[in-house]
Amino acid sequence: MKLYSPFSIAVADDQIADLKARLGTSRLAEDFGNQDWGYGVERGWLKDMLDYWRTQFDWRAQESVMNQLCNFKVDIEGIPIHFIYVRGKGPNPIPLILTHGWPWTFWDWHQVISPLTDPCVNGARADQSFDVVIPSLPGFGFSSPLRDTGVNHTIIADMWNVLMTQILGYDRYAAAGGDWGAFVTSELSLRHPDNIIAVYLTLPVVPGIHSRSLRESDFADDEIWMYRQMKAVERHTKSHFTTHFHDPQTLAYALNDSPAGLAAWLWERRRSWSDCNGNPLNAFDRDFLCTTASIYWFTETIGTSMRLYAELRGIGAMRGHDDRSTDVATGYGIAPKELLFAPRRLAEERTDLRRWSVLPRGGHFLPAEQPALVVDELRAFFGDFRH
Repeated sequence: MKLYSPFSIAVADDQIADLKARLGTSRLAEDFGNQDWGYGVERGWLKDMLDYWRTQFDWRAQESVMNQLCNFKVDIEGIPIHFIYVRGKGPNPIPLILTHGWPWTFWDWHQVISPLTDPCVNGARADQSFDVVIPSLPGFGFSSPLRDTGVNHTIIADMWNVLMTQILGYDRYAAAGGDWGAFVTSELSLRHPDNIIAVYLTLPVVPGIHSRSLRESDFADDEIWMYRQMKAVERHTKSHFTTHFHDPQTLAYALNDSPAGLAAWLWERRRSWSDCNGNPLNAFDRDFLCTTASIYWFTETIGTSMRLYAELRGIGAMRGHDDRSTDVATGYGIAPKELLFAPRRLAEERTDLRRWSVLPRGGHFLPAEQPALVVDELRAFFGDFRH
């Protein structure tokens, strides 16, 4: 069994001072006729948020909260991996690995940790507990520095299986994820089915089915809204995906140099991809948005995080369909403001579908937007697999 070591998040004082200095000298582009964000991030909103980040946001307070959890680091195949590991309080907790996406961080899952690990103090039964593991994806945040190319979601799935079985010592475990985390979790069910109890996805990734290739006729009558939602958000995803896929390094130079630019790139996605009715602060508080930007800034991982998209080029993922399927029990939580969808009939054909929940609210960042909904879903779905 490989060894993992306790890890404490400790950003140096001079890094915090440098961030504030850079924010204080930001040169924001002029903006006009953009009250509806039709050209991108609206300048007034951004300026207000940047002022808050510089003058009121307390990184040390956020750092302290993160360090109250059990943080660890481990080397897997030469790649440093940071992860949170909190054991459940209750009989026979289910080991559960939760995987984030982009531009998420591990912290997008933090509000579900206490309810899942300590159910009795969160209105649930002791026998509903989980051992929760939340890694940072390679090249994201404190899973850095990433020096290897070719680290895609299939490789990450293999790394997570090593983490859960060889490092943490579980023979079998459950997995859940959203965005990239959904792709990683789906790959776990395909590549390591003997180790997986069940998987739950908040992005409807179906093995062998690539959502962007679907047509309206592929969806049932009561699912047409999913196809229309995908089309409606394309204007907010095309430039993002194209840039990250083809030349992320070029953009990385700008975002790694300017915290204002970094924040604009990250926070625009929080608005466009969430269920926030046009204002990110309806879905996320200021401190959370600033914490997200700060993690990427202090760790200088915006460039390596974006490369995850470019690593798709070597495996032809997300283009066309293939014949893959899984016998692992699978559940889906379908948020109304998600970016990608798939018809239920395809999920039934390609997975052992056990749960298909069309949720009343939420967007692409579901654990951060609607943590209580996610907790209820995970308890209900994985509860069927307790022994």
